[in-house]
Amino acid sequence: MTVEEKAAQLGSVNADRLLDEDAEIDWDAVDEWLAHGIGHFTRLGGEGSLSPSEAARVTNELQTYLREETRLGIPAIPHEECLSGYMGPEATTFPQMLGMASSWNPDLLQTVTETIRGELEGIGTVHALSPVLDVARDLRWGRVEETFGEDPYMVAEMARAYVSGLQGEGRADGISATLKHFVGHGATDGGKNRSSLNVGPRELRETHLFPYEAVISEANAESVMNAYHDIDGVPCASSEWLLTDVLRGEFGFDGTVVSDYYSVRHLVTEHETANTKPEAAVQALEAGIDVELPYTEYYGEHLVEAVEKGDLAEETLNESVRRVLREKFRKGVFDDPAVDADAAADAFHNEEAREVTREAARQSMTLLKNDDELLPLDVDDVAVVGPKADNPKELMGDYAYAAHYPEEEYEADAVTPLEALEARDDVDVTYEQGCTISGPSTDGFDAATDAAAGADVALAFVGARSAVDFSDVEAEKEEKPSVPTSGEGCDVTHLGLPGVQEELVTELLETDTPVVVVLVSGKPHAIEDIAEEAPAILYAWLPGDEGGPAIAETLFGENNPAGKLPVSLPKSVGQLPVYYNRKENTANKDYVYTDSDPVYPFGHGESYTEFEYGDVSLSTDSVTPLGSVTASVMVTNVGDRTGDEIVQCYTRATNASQARPVQELLGFERVSLEPGESKRVSFDLSATQLAFHDLSMNLAVEEGPYEIRIGRSAGDIVATAALEVTDTKQVPKTARTYFTETSVDAE
Repeated sequence: MTVEEKAAQLGSVNADRLLDEDAEIDWDAVDEWLAHGIGHFTRLGGEGSLSPSEAARVTNELQTYLREETRLGIPAIPHEECLSGYMGPEATTFPQMLGMASSWNPDLLQTVTETIRGELEGIGTVHALSPVLDVARDLRWGRVEETFGEDPYMVAEMARAYVSGLQGEGRADGISATLKHFVGHGATDGGKNRSSLNVGPRELRETHLFPYEAVISEANAESVMNAYHDIDGVPCASSEWLLTDVLRGEFGFDGTVVSDYYSVRHLVTEHETANTKPEAAVQALEAGIDVELPYTEYYGEHLVEAVEKGDLAEETLNESVRRVLREKFRKGVFDDPAVDADAAADAFHNEEAREVTREAARQSMTLLKNDDELLPLDVDDVAVVGPKADNPKELMGDYAYAAHYPEEEYEADAVTPLEALEARDDVDVTYEQGCTISGPSTDGFDAATDAAAGADVALAFVGARSAVDFSDVEAEKEEKPSVPTSGEGCDVTHLGLPGVQEELVTELLETDTPVVVVLVSGKPHAIEDIAEEAPAILYAWLPGDEGGPAIAETLFGENNPAGKLPVSLPKSVGQLPVYYNRKENTANKDYVYTDSDPVYPFGHGESYTEFEYGDVSLSTDSVTPLGSVTASVMVTNVGDRTGDEIVQCYTRATNASQARPVQELLGFERVSLEPGESKRVSFDLSATQLAFHDLSMNLAVEEGPYEIRIGRSAGDIVATAALEVTDTKQVPKTARTYFTETSVDAE
């Protein structure tokens, strides 16, 4: 291979550069961009707004060009986005990931991503830029909705399932998953997208790096994407310590590292650690970024120039080229990358996919409050109010096609809550929007309260709009009716409901009609007043295509909600941070006018039935540093409805040599119980899971007392047992356990 051909394998090209205004291939552009080959095709279907059959056809034709018209005949790796489903036309949209995390059901998430995998395979994609492993520590950050929440173990467990479903049994079979954003993107300064991360090395490893290490070790993730920000002044995109020493050296990662879009450019434009394109390209490549996305701008000819001038060792270039070519062989694109374009649409929005997304939406429903058993409803007529009730785009996360490209025309397959309620034959529905998402007008309040006053119950559908907005600050936004305040680039300084939605809810609560507040939002909102006044609150998150029916089924009792919060909900933005596993002095110090407790804690969620817990029993009360213990608890459904309970296992170091979190999640199990039924839930814990980094930054299990805790939530621990670790020992990587094995047995 020539140096030019090598550099080409580390580049990419997107749909905007290869397709004309009619979404047809521009062959002059193809000759320009693909003359020496290319590493990746960037979002031909999604960015090109192509139907599945057209996406497959275009991909086939471009792969044929590479095979037949370039000297080496090396096909490309086509990649797409797929966080809550393939981000392209006609795709099935599943619940946004914070909603999936609320299901606490990794097996269900694996089924979801197996379904996504089928749609991607149909259009010839072999690589996907998902999932997000950022631990959401600052709720002002717009991308919290993309995450699996605030806890590193929860993030790791859900991400492992996501990767397993997407990648399948082996590299040749599935879609390469990309873990992002490496690392710490959920805890940056001010909760702002792309701002600096300033955490200590212990927190960086135990909170933010842990999910990546666990998923790479246990699910063999095939790709990693760098984060935009810097860590203590060093941009992730140019950190050899992070991308090579830690990722490849310590974690054993053997796949490809792809740049977050434009992050190589940001070394010049944002971080200013490089002055020129060749300088930035060398920094990124030497750090360990194999492929520049979304198109070749800084790699390509600038890498060639750097090699020729002696600023870049050709062996450094060769090493990344080997990794890219190895991945192409592993994914089978050298064998025959063509797919059946006529059959591509068969995998999209079929009945199986629709049922999977409806079940995912059902299991994500999180009941926060239900005074006097207002829910499930048994009424003749309802007033449906609020700006989140009747717009299909309002059911979607920011990386769904409809939300990511809000300016595009979109024929919705989604069913809104209003449509689902109006389709029922057991209730009469009156609808008034009341207000917009973010606008200041209250002109619709009177009609909304009149509708509520004439109904048996009012359903207030409220929340934030989700989109990718890149923080385009405009003074006129205050007057706009639908400003996104959740999603990428949509970072905020308050966590209340946007616009006048909270005022609308207050007006409804002043009627004599019971009000159910349904939060259709990816943003974890501060809802202290609503939590105090509203008799019932359901968090529906961003539930995707079948969100409307899932919400209606939950409100009327066909679906018994069992979701639990993957993030703690604060009283106000000024109370942050409120994540449950803070250290003792942070968790228990109060403010002048408020305490440190969240409105609703991590793991909280109610049901239409009730569960009782027995005492926790341990298989042993002492364990060696490399030993194990089984914690078991009996759970009984003492209500009169079938329901699911999510049993949570936490641990606490009660006399550690360092300040440690007040407790840490180490296992959970979603268990279904008939009325009167009991089941024993067991957690097989390795003592290595209790390890933390000692004063020399070695991972070690420390001798001393620990507590095993079983809870309904982090704020409702129902049973505890003492465990003694008999010795102190550093943990070798070969002996480390990342995940807790769980089992459920009948009484």
